[in-house]
Amino acid sequence: PARHFDTRTTEPISFFLSGLEELLAWQPDSNDDFNVSAVPLAKRQPPLHSRRPRTLVCHDMRGGYLEDRFIQGSATRNPYVFYHWRYIDIFVYFSHHTVTIPPVCWTNAAHRNGVPVLGTFITEWTDGQKLCEAFLAGGSEAYRAVGEQLARIAQHYHFDGWLVNIENTLSAAAVGNLAPFLRHLTEQVHRTVPGGLVIWYDSVLQNGTLRWQNELTEENRVFFDACDGLFTNYNWKEEHLERTRGLAGPRHTDVYVGVDVFARGDVIGGGFDTDKSLRLIRQHGLSAAIFAPGWVYEHLGEENFLRNENKFWASLAEYLPTHSICTLPLATSFSLGMGTSRFLAGKEEEPGPWYDLSAQEIQPLYPEREGRLSTSCCLQDAWCGGSSLRVQGTIPPGEEHVAVRLFSLQMPAPPKLFLTLLYKLEGPHPDELAVALELTTWDSGTCHEGNVTSLPEPNSWHHPRFLPAPPPGLAKLLAACDRGSNGWTSRCYELDLQDCSLRDLSLLVSRHQPSQRETPFTCLLGEVRVLDAASVAASPPEVQSLSASQLWWQ
Repeated sequence: PARHFDTRTTEPISFFLSGLEELLAWQPDSNDDFNVSAVPLAKRQPPLHSRRPRTLVCHDMRGGYLEDRFIQGSATRNPYVFYHWRYIDIFVYFSHHTVTIPPVCWTNAAHRNGVPVLGTFITEWTDGQKLCEAFLAGGSEAYRAVGEQLARIAQHYHFDGWLVNIENTLSAAAVGNLAPFLRHLTEQVHRTVPGGLVIWYDSVLQNGTLRWQNELTEENRVFFDACDGLFTNYNWKEEHLERTRGLAGPRHTDVYVGVDVFARGDVIGGGFDTDKSLRLIRQHGLSAAIFAPGWVYEHLGEENFLRNENKFWASLAEYLPTHSICTLPLATSFSLGMGTSRFLAGKEEEPGPWYDLSAQEIQPLYPEREGRLSTSCCLQDAWCGGSSLRVQGTIPPGEEHVAVRLFSLQMPAPPKLFLTLLYKLEGPHPDELAVALELTTWDSGTCHEGNVTSLPEPNSWHHPRFLPAPPPGLAKLLAACDRGSNGWTSRCYELDLQDCSLRDLSLLVSRHQPSQRETPFTCLLGEVRVLDAASVAASPPEVQSLSASQLWWQ
């Protein structure tokens, strides 16, 4: 069927639903298995329901369902990717189709990095008005059926809820049922999707007229009260924020103030001035909804996209509280889910462009310090996948080393950790530098490294012990110990801890000889792993009930 498979290539594709009939007729279909997300939503800290102001990203690009619709990837050169997951809370996939089901590759990449994904239910113009009258102007059975279908779709495809956007006027009968519909949809999503969310877009008012408020008001509050949050329109000024903060009361972090990165209309700032909008939003303790950050790709071009993307998100970092990983194992080769070729064990396996966000790995923080440090993606060389992480910077005069924070962690430390690192030093004098991992912890009481008690300060710095060879019994898993290849150096470490919590994982670049000159460095990271020794020793669970379907032998 053309909905599930590309008519030109027969490859499986992600799809949307058009109109009420398609929505109500939808049911799970075995052709559809490709579209179900296979990656559970990773836990992270702080959780979504904490009272910290949040950041929502709404992805709207050229109508949606571009190369990202190919579930098994495509040979796309310079595709659009998103990888600053540590800085955001919610990802919305937006298009102008009635029911936007997020392409499964986005759900997989977001979930792997702990970010929930919402689809979009939108009605607009005269067609939208007719659609709304059809399901809202009658009795409760009609709108309840729509709410239940939307919840079933999110549950079936394993994404996390809906942005609801009614951008047309409504009759008195229809608007009277809108808040009950929204309440019913929210209840159904909460019941069927763990951690599910429904967010309302600031559009139609409680009297049925379409008038964007750019704030929470008495006219749209009834819809905010019926669901998990409000996404405001973009043409606000500071007084709108003040009034919203007052009206929202304790739910102020459930208001996502819209920021259009394309800066359409009368806005405070978009493009590389988006930080001006975010600064004001945060001053009022509100959440932010960054709309169409694909501006970087569409407006500035595909060629320098990765450089511009890092510049854009670095300019906002001050206003984007980051998230911590709270489970082990942590293992990543930093791949963005794209590349100009594919690598395995440091060797180019297959030249040629590829794009598959489902293959994106866990992404780090991307720290930037103007002129002194940059972290970016390197497509020219990788250990595994399509890219490695390039860390470039300088060790200042008189200082021995620089610590580059890769991951924020928040979990009780197990008694024993194994860590592995694969790296490659580039530049004129790599032999003058040493590379290692550093782990910081904070107390649960006092923290001990091995059996040496360190000071009970909030942070202790640990430099794990280098293992020249893997411990017996772990040779297979830690095979990389001191056995790099193709110019990559491999290192294994162990660390014993007691009574503390893990805080940060950093890359430590140091020089062998003290110097009064600054020392530049460029280090490619191919893979980092942090493993709980106890679970490493246990044998992995057996694969069960494996089935294969839809086979076509040629």
